[in-house]
Amino acid sequence: MSQPDADAILIPIAAAMDPSPAPAPAPAPAPVPAPTVVEWPEGGALTRDWVAGLASTLDWCSRHLPADRLPAVLPPALVQRLVLAAAAILHREPNLVRVDPRPGQAVVVVGDVHGQLHDVIFLLRDAGFPSEDRIFVFNGDYVDRGAWGLETFLLLLAWKVLLPNCVFLLRGNHESKYCTSVYGFEKEVMTKYKDQGPQIYRKFLTCFEDLPLATIIAGCVYTAHGGIFRGTIVVPSKKSKKGKKGHKYKANFTVDLTSMKLGSLDELLKARRTVLDPPWEGSNLIPGDVLWSDPSLQMGLSPNKERGIGLLWGPDITQQFLRTNHLKLIIRSHEGPDARDKRHDLLGMDKGYTIDHEVECGKLITLFSAPDYPQFQASEERYNNRGAYIVLSPPDFATPVFHSFGAVKPRPAAHPFYDFEQVIDSDEELDLIAMDSGTSSLS
Repeated sequence: MSQPDADAILIPIAAAMDPSPAPAPAPAPAPVPAPTVVEWPEGGALTRDWVAGLASTLDWCSRHLPADRLPAVLPPALVQRLVLAAAAILHREPNLVRVDPRPGQAVVVVGDVHGQLHDVIFLLRDAGFPSEDRIFVFNGDYVDRGAWGLETFLLLLAWKVLLPNCVFLLRGNHESKYCTSVYGFEKEVMTKYKDQGPQIYRKFLTCFEDLPLATIIAGCVYTAHGGIFRGTIVVPSKKSKKGKKGHKYKANFTVDLTSMKLGSLDELLKARRTVLDPPWEGSNLIPGDVLWSDPSLQMGLSPNKERGIGLLWGPDITQQFLRTNHLKLIIRSHEGPDARDKRHDLLGMDKGYTIDHEVECGKLITLFSAPDYPQFQASEERYNNRGAYIVLSPPDFATPVFHSFGAVKPRPAAHPFYDFEQVIDSDEELDLIAMDSGTSSLS
């Protein structure tokens, strides 16, 4: 039995000694009313008020409803309609989106957010919501590890549907079947939507396939989740036996994966982005590099052995990429404090960003927008990192202004949707056999 509060004992005694009337007790705070069921707006077109209402509703549900009660407020049909509406827009965008701000428009770049809904709501308010004056570029990893990946991605999809030319959503490595099966998003969808879960999860996977891979902002800033990519070196295979007389021989060609050269933007445009998982080869090679690669202080291009996927590239490659493509900045994401804790050659992610390469032509920046990450971890000590976003302003857009911010606290109580005690902290040492089969050995 707990000990009574000392003030609770002293108050009656003081009241007995004081002949004046006791003050009336303060009224209990009024309960927060439950939101109504979210419905698609009349007339079919989203409005700013509707998206703002959606954000408020998702916030309320995260604080007051068990996860499996979400469909009572956010019906499965509404979720699917929103995902399909956004996917139709994303599907029409090229692999490499040219973001050309109008006079006076600034651009906000956001890194990984990993299902941290409340921090995303804060970030949008702090940076100023998407508008005709402000473009947003989100650099992938909307889901996994955090408890509200579904809500976070839906909110950003709603902004995309509302302002398709002011909100750009790029793909991260966690927007894949393999990562979502290991790091929680698949289980999150199944827990929240139960019988409808498999159908909704498939809709999300299809939407992931439609996410573009990179942007070039104002002709001078390249953004992509992991970073740069190798070119596909095509070599003729051995000739087959000579055909019948009069028939022309048609050579077979294969991609040489052992050779390393920097890829071109034209190759990026032609890559097959619909692939979700390995094998990263042939036309799938470039998306794998774009989503999984990391910078290094070692010169040159080399396989990313720590991850088992993608590349490591040095300052000389950053210089070559910037010079060849007439760029001034590379902004990538992909590495939070857990990953940087193991990268002793590079700076830590305590502020939400690092400048990894400074070369003659410009800079390479890593941007991470999930503060106090990961939400769930086995150790008692936390990284307590800050998140950050970048504002690029006219006229040149090449001078990034960094905005660091702390996590919204306290977070609502939530249960993890993956075994964070067994799953490795960062995306290193991946189970490539499981990735090839499209399933995880971690269940």
